[in-house]
Amino acid sequence: MRHQRIAFVVMVAFFAAVPLLVYPVFMMKVMCFALFACAFNLLIGFGGLLSFGHAMFLGTAGYITAHAAKEWGLAPELAILLGTAAAFGLGVVTGLLAIRRQGIYFAMITLALAQMIYFFYLQAPFTHGEDGIQAVPRGRLFGFIDLSNITVMYYTVFTVFIAGFLLIWRVIHSPFGQVLKAIRENEARAISLGYDTTHYKFMAFVLSATLAGLAGATKALVFQLASLTDVHWTMSGEVVLMTLLGGLGTIFGPVVGALVIITMENYLAQLGAWVTIVQGIIFVVCVLTFRRGVVGEIAHFIKKTL
Repeated sequence: MRHQRIAFVVMVAFFAAVPLLVYPVFMMKVMCFALFACAFNLLIGFGGLLSFGHAMFLGTAGYITAHAAKEWGLAPELAILLGTAAAFGLGVVTGLLAIRRQGIYFAMITLALAQMIYFFYLQAPFTHGEDGIQAVPRGRLFGFIDLSNITVMYYTVFTVFIAGFLLIWRVIHSPFGQVLKAIRENEARAISLGYDTTHYKFMAFVLSATLAGLAGATKALVFQLASLTDVHWTMSGEVVLMTLLGGLGTIFGPVVGALVIITMENYLAQLGAWVTIVQGIIFVVCVLTFRRGVVGEIAHFIKKTL
C-alpha cells in the first residue's frame, strides 16, 4: 500500500507539472483516455468481464455533452453531468441485457450492442453523421471559470481525472472491490459464500460505464468535437490494448498504457495506417515478454526484491 501511495504522488506531480514541458492538449487527451482505461480496467481487471463495446459509453457521453453545450447552451459542468448520466443510463440498459452471460458470450453481446449504437449515431440527425458535432463551446465553469483558457482547461481535466481515479481506487479497496476480486478468481466459490454475483457484476459494469462516460464527456469539451471515432469498435479495441499493455488488474497500469499508446499515435502519425501495425507488433511483443504488463512486471519485480 505504501508503494501505491508513493506512485500516486508521483503520478499527480507528473500530470500537474508536465504541461510546462509538453503541449497541454496532448496531455489532456492522455488523461481522458487514462480515465477511460481505468474505468475499463475496473470491469475486466477486477471483475473479470471482457467488454468489446466500451466505446459506446465514451461516444454516447461525448455526443450528449457536445449537443447540450452547443445546441442547448448548457454550462460545461451541466453538459458533462448530462453526458455522464446518459452513459450511466446506457450502462444500466446494456448491463441488464448482457450481464448474465459469461466469457465470450458477454464480450460478443457488448460488441453487438455497441455496433447498434454506432449505426444509430451514424443515422441520427443530431450527431451530423460523419461530420460529427463541431465547434463545441467550452463555456465558463460554474459561471466564472473561463475554459477557453488552455491552462484552466488543463487543470479542470486534471481535477476530473484525479477524482475519477480516486473513486476507482476507493472502490477497489472497499469490501465491494474485494468481492469483485473473489468473483474474478472463483465465481462458484463466491456464490457458495452467499454473494449475489450477478448483482455485483452489474454494479461494476454500470460504474465502469459511467466513468467511461465521464471521460468521453470531458474529451468532447477538450477537443470541442464529438465524432463517430469515439463510438467505433476500434476504440473499444484500443482501450483493451491500453489496459493490457499497462498491466491488467493493476491500479496504475491503464494510466501508463494510455500514455504509451497516445504518445505512439501522436509521434508516429506520419506513418499513417502503419501506426496500427506498429501498435500490433508492440502488443504482441508485450504479451510475449511482459505478461503482466509494464506496471505488473514492475510490481512483481519489487515484490521479489523485497
